[in-house]
Amino acid sequence: MSAHLPPSELVVVHEDVRDALDAGVGVVALESTILAHGLPHPDNVEIAGQIEDAVRAGGSVPATIAVLDGTVHVGLGATQVERVCTDPEIAKLSVRDVGVAAALGRSGATTVASTSALAHLAGIRVFATGGLGGVHRGASETFDVSADLGVIASTPVLVVCAGVKSILDVAGTLETLETLSVPVLGYRTDAFPGFYLSDSGHSVPWRVESAEEAARVVVTRDRLGTDSAGVVLANPLPADRQVDRQLHDRLVAEGLALLEREGVHGKDVTPRLLEFFHDSSGGESLRANVELVLANARLAGEVAAEVARRSASGELARQA
Repeated sequence: MSAHLPPSELVVVHEDVRDALDAGVGVVALESTILAHGLPHPDNVEIAGQIEDAVRAGGSVPATIAVLDGTVHVGLGATQVERVCTDPEIAKLSVRDVGVAAALGRSGATTVASTSALAHLAGIRVFATGGLGGVHRGASETFDVSADLGVIASTPVLVVCAGVKSILDVAGTLETLETLSVPVLGYRTDAFPGFYLSDSGHSVPWRVESAEEAARVVVTRDRLGTDSAGVVLANPLPADRQVDRQLHDRLVAEGLALLEREGVHGKDVTPRLLEFFHDSSGGESLRANVELVLANARLAGEVAAEVARRSASGELARQA
């Protein structure tokens, strides 16, 4: 377990997660914002269990992270998951918000940025999510860039995702990741996925064919020690499971217009757009969202198990 964990009154690690970390078993961090703000109730309660089961199917232990009454929880019990999924007062917490919420005794769901940071704090090396935040359209004027990117650049956690949400400036996001020296790997693809779409129209600089190869990247970078950035592992939906591109493009245009009319900005953009997609796609966006999250959780479980095995055995990162 990480030697940097703060006192236990600030952070509680679930017994199953603690035992796995102590035993050198793979652990996958999971965000809670998708449960509190990304999926409708009561679907979110059932899907929360499915996501954790997908991690287990990949060979690792799930650790859903949230802040409850001022305490960071790394790994949640069933009652705590239910609360995250149903409590209307659950806030959305990025890294900057976690300390404030803890100090004031508040509760909140963690984003990609805060989940990555708290996972690293607990000694967890792999994190599964749906899609990354990134550079928003018009960021040259609004300076609206997700904190996800900066945190990934300074936090050595591998993030399994389905690319970035397609409402964002994908090219700008990839350019920013390059500037921040964050390696982006495509899982069995040369195309960077666009969340609901399997191909955003942009390429990835590196490709891996297996969880073993992705794990080898993590272990090798750790042993080289050349930088402290995380790794993005982009796992696309199969082409026949993506949202119809014409429907997708229409909803993006309509959703952006809706944000403009309602004056939505900042951290409220993604939840509002996801809500609009879910309400307007005839169930297609929710279906795709669930499928990609489950696929990412399963893949993350496989990668984390392999990272743990390689780290425990001390075998050379690059085989002869």
